[in-house]
Amino acid sequence: MGMTMTQKILAAHAGLDEVKAGQLIMADLDLVLGNDVTTPVAINEFNKAGFTEIFDKDKVTVVLDHFTPNKDIKAAAQCKQCREFACEYNITHFYDVGRVGIEHALLPEQGIVAPGDCIIGADSHTCTYGALGAFSTGIGSTDMCAGMAKGKTWFKVPEAIKFNIVGKLPKWSAAKDVILHIIGLIGVDGALYKSMEFSGEGLLNLSMEDRLCMANMAIEAGAKNGIFAVDQVTLDYVKDRVKREYKIFEADEDAEYAAEYTINLSEIKPTVAFPHLPENTKTFDEFGTVEIDQVVIGSCTNGRIEDMRAAAEILKDRKVAKNVRCIIIPATQDIYMQCIKEGLTEIFIKAGCAVSTPTCGPCLGGHMGILAKGERAVATTNRNFVGRMGHPESEVYLASPYVAAASAVTGVITQPLELMD
Repeated sequence: MGMTMTQKILAAHAGLDEVKAGQLIMADLDLVLGNDVTTPVAINEFNKAGFTEIFDKDKVTVVLDHFTPNKDIKAAAQCKQCREFACEYNITHFYDVGRVGIEHALLPEQGIVAPGDCIIGADSHTCTYGALGAFSTGIGSTDMCAGMAKGKTWFKVPEAIKFNIVGKLPKWSAAKDVILHIIGLIGVDGALYKSMEFSGEGLLNLSMEDRLCMANMAIEAGAKNGIFAVDQVTLDYVKDRVKREYKIFEADEDAEYAAEYTINLSEIKPTVAFPHLPENTKTFDEFGTVEIDQVVIGSCTNGRIEDMRAAAEILKDRKVAKNVRCIIIPATQDIYMQCIKEGLTEIFIKAGCAVSTPTCGPCLGGHMGILAKGERAVATTNRNFVGRMGHPESEVYLASPYVAAASAVTGVITQPLELMD
């Protein structure tokens, strides 16, 4: 029996000819990632274990993005600890305020991740890099500690679910709608410890930003990782970014899958995930008026330049509704600069939005947009769990940048078609 993309990458990094689902392996790592929340815990374990060096200063990355610029004294102490560690071990890819970005947008942009890589990160949304044809998955801080020191970690080889992508998205539908549709279809545990593998002729109609959004939310279906077949879109994206050799892995024709689905992009409608799970999805013909208090457009899911352009297309020459707060967070400094160059920032400010420096901020209830009791937010983030963005009795509705921007204008959850036609 043949192997899936994920199984081939894991076999290669374990030095094996083949692996099978359920097999335990030890694999070499191409990258170990941490942020300002998870790295301090890993550093403490690193020191406690008596480690005195990291396995490769070019293959450990620390990004200070969650509570930065520092929101309080505790955040400041955590960032200081990361800074000192990065300096002591001369970590090449260390990103601090002023040159930082939300980690899962920053690393692909900077060419740090590549097709065929085996990546672990002490953040659940590390699965984002599967958009480039890499195996990447989230781990705990103690595993990050061991990975930093030894450059290896263990995995149980996952089964896979195949998603055959066909068609092309209609206007006003987005990749966020696709992944919400899939999570609504299979559930938040529908891909539990499995690899979600995306292929098919429809991939050519999905940009790299689209793929990064979808791979990012594979974890919201319980997946070990999400991964996209490498094609010309991938190669064009990495061409001027990745400065090292990499290897492309393709699934065998006789690879075994636990399940297979065909997703027709042309049938995807604007979709909203209602509280308090990403699987609680509804299209606009399934619900009525929902008033909101806040809109957040950004995050590692939808803070890229295409997301900014989508929001600006809706917000141009319009105003944010009275009693609605709209917060826009470009995911990296380069994206922020591009927003300025294209005039998007001016559109946002004239519409009455607050534009933030790159940060995870409100997504995890950190800062820059915490919700009070009873408040509702439409967000382009990836999770809407109880209390995710603030008070336990607040509500988060997940949506695309189109829907989020349209909702900011009307003050109720709105599909863009109603506003633009």
